[in-house]
Amino acid sequence: MSTFMEKKETVSRKWYILDAAGKPLGRTATVAADILRGKHKVTYTPHVDCGDFVIIINADQAVLTGKKLDQKIYYRHSGWPGGLKETKYRRLMETKPEFAMQHAVRGMLQKNTIARGQLGRLKVYRGGEHKHEAQMPVAWEA
Repeated sequence: MSTFMEKKETVSRKWYILDAAGKPLGRTATVAADILRGKHKVTYTPHVDCGDFVIIINADQAVLTGKKLDQKIYYRHSGWPGGLKETKYRRLMETKPEFAMQHAVRGMLQKNTIARGQLGRLKVYRGGEHKHEAQMPVAWEA
């Protein structure tokens, strides 16, 4: 008996919706990363991009547990001396909750070219509306 290996030509992709309202940001990001990688499929192959599309709605209603809103900080650097900028997650969740969710999912994917393609299949929206009805997405049931 031989081991089945998925080929990128035979991968079939579905669309899933994750609702982040009232759920922890990290838990939602973990589920999204697993779907993007394809780990929920029987035909999962680590070296092939076999994941599905993920739509995350209500990103502004995701919660951070404990004191993370005030203690967790997002850092970025301009590349110039003294160019370190920092933003607390309270401000980040008020202004750009889509970026906070996408940043969390990116941190849970592999650091390679396959992950860049997987991140392109992630769609994050602030509210409950999205523009992907034509793809007939299915609500994700854990």
